[in-house]
Amino acid sequence: MNTATALPTSERLDTKRIGVFLAFAYGIAWAYGLIIYLTGGLANSPQIIPGTPITLALVLLAIGYMWAPALAHLLTRLVTREGWRDTFLRPRLRQGWPYWLAAWFVPGLMTIVGAALFFAFFPRFFDPSLSALRRTLEQSVQQTGQELPFSPWVLVGIQTIAGILVAPLINSLFAFGEEFGWRAYLLPKLLPLGERKALLATGVIWGIWHWPVIAMGHNYGLNYPGAPWTGMLAMVWFTVVTGTFLGWAALRGGSVWPAVIGHAAINGISGLGILFVQGEPNSLLGPLPTGLIASVGWTALALWLLAGSRGQLVPMAAPKA
Repeated sequence: MNTATALPTSERLDTKRIGVFLAFAYGIAWAYGLIIYLTGGLANSPQIIPGTPITLALVLLAIGYMWAPALAHLLTRLVTREGWRDTFLRPRLRQGWPYWLAAWFVPGLMTIVGAALFFAFFPRFFDPSLSALRRTLEQSVQQTGQELPFSPWVLVGIQTIAGILVAPLINSLFAFGEEFGWRAYLLPKLLPLGERKALLATGVIWGIWHWPVIAMGHNYGLNYPGAPWTGMLAMVWFTVVTGTFLGWAALRGGSVWPAVIGHAAINGISGLGILFVQGEPNSLLGPLPTGLIASVGWTALALWLLAGSRGQLVPMAAPKA
C-alpha cells in the first residue's frame, strides 16, 4: 500500500514543534470547554436564538473548540517560523480520487454495519416501528398542522441518503478545523515514529482532546449515561480506529482533504442507529459507532489498514503542497 504522494519527513521527531502545536490545540480548545462549563455546560447552555436549539455551547463548540487544531497549526508555523511549505492542502484529486471516494462512503457503511451488529446482539433495543421518530413527527404535526407526505421509514431512507451523499459536504466546514490540525500537521510530524505508531498516536491524542466535552456529556449528540470516565476511554478507542482510517486516507491520497471528507461523513451519519432505538441501551456499547460493539467494523478496518501500513516510513522528497 504505497502513498499516492510521499510526504517529506525527517528522521527525527520535531519535538519542539509537536509540543508547541499540542499546547495550542489543547489550550485553545480546553479554554473554550471551560467557558462552556462555566456558562451552564452542554445541557443548560443559554439559547442564543430563543425557541431554537442554537445555544451558546453549540456555537462555542463549532467555532472555537472544533477549530482549535487548525488555529494551532497556523500559530505553530508562525511562532516557530516554520514557513508554509507542505501544508498538505493541495487536493491532488487526480492521483488520490480513490481515497476521496473511500472517505465519502466507508463511514456510512461502517455505521450501518455497526448498528446492525449492535441490534443483533441486543434485539430488545431494536424498534422496527420507529416509535420515537413517530412521536417526534406527531409533535411536529400538532405544532404546524401539516401532515408529512411520507412514512417514517421513507424519512429514514431520505436521512440516510442525505447523510451519506450530502452531509460530507456540509460538515466539511467544521471537520476541516480538526483535520487541518491532526492529519495535516500532527500526523506528518509523527511519521518518523513509523506509519503505524504515527497513526495510533494521532488517534490517542485526538481522543484525549475530546475529554472535556465528553465529561460534560457530549457523544455525537448523546450522553454516556452515568459513565463520563469510561466514556472518555470509549471515545479514545473510537478516535483511534476512525483516525487510523482518516490518516490512511490522507497519507495515501497525498492531501488532507480525504480526511476532511471522511470526518465530515462520520459526523453526518453516526446518529443513524438512534432512529431505531427503544428503551435505554448502554451507549458505551452502541448503537452509535462510538460504542464498542457498534465500532467493530471500524476496528476490523483499522487492524487491516495497520497490518498493511509501514512500520517505518522512509523519508522521501515530495512536491510542494
